[in-house]
Amino acid sequence: MELDFIRWLREHVPSHPRAPLGLSDDAAIVSLAGQSNVILTIDTLTDGVDFRVGVDDPRRIGRQALAANLSDLAAMAARPLAAVISLVLPRDDTGASLKLAKELYEGLLPLAQEYDVAIAGGDTNTFDGPLVISVAALGQPTGRGPLTRSGGKPGDWLLVTGSLGGSILGHMFDFTPRVLEAIVLHERYELHAAIDISDGLALDASRLAAESGCGAMIFTNDVPIAAAAYQLADQEAAANREAAALMHALSDGQDFELLFAATPETAQTILRDSPLECAITHVGELATEPGLWQQHGAGQRQPLAPIGWRH
Repeated sequence: MELDFIRWLREHVPSHPRAPLGLSDDAAIVSLAGQSNVILTIDTLTDGVDFRVGVDDPRRIGRQALAANLSDLAAMAARPLAAVISLVLPRDDTGASLKLAKELYEGLLPLAQEYDVAIAGGDTNTFDGPLVISVAALGQPTGRGPLTRSGGKPGDWLLVTGSLGGSILGHMFDFTPRVLEAIVLHERYELHAAIDISDGLALDASRLAAESGCGAMIFTNDVPIAAAAYQLADQEAAANREAAALMHALSDGQDFELLFAATPETAQTILRDSPLECAITHVGELATEPGLWQQHGAGQRQPLAPIGWRH
């Protein structure tokens, strides 16, 4: 549904000079009269979809909600500035909703302080339904300007930070938004495009490639698989543990790592320099032919479905 709706919006929402990027990226670029551009993003999380009230600690849920927005800013190498928080709380007469609201803020405020994000306001309401938390964040472009999904070129290498898969076991709440990592990479190297992996490596790689007018090849032998992905494969009693873990690494949502494109020469320099505390892995390349492909070892390429979390 989400992809179809986005396509409809891009056909029907008119372009506007104050939003030069349109509806094509992790966040919007908003041009303010007489001022430099700002980066604007919003994420809405819902009980039963993104978390489970009564099972997951509300403090972790609050942190997750802000961190998802910071990850969107990271995808564009933007420096976070401020956020507004909107809560739609389950209606009750026992004080439980007030307690829940306080705990959500207790989880997100330390993260805001860590990244020097001003909590600038928001809204609160109640209804006869589950918790909904929506965060909008503002960021500032850094030296080279905002990274987008659309700058990739055929032949570019695809690099990814960290490891992938199994986020449902806890990473979805406790991940580090790659804000500082993106700023360092963007300042030191000429990156062509980037996206944060919020819906799965395969799906998000296909999105970056499509916005860049390219196809993409994923080298499945080289995908960095998280320990949690193997843990999920074990819990599922998968007949082929390695294949099941790889599937989680390709398709699990909420990894929130960075996927970015650069020339082979720049990518090799990044891999040699190892400029970040987290690992960086070469996982594929952009191609002239459209579509998403996979290559296993020295084998022939095969189509790869853009699997991932679809809202």
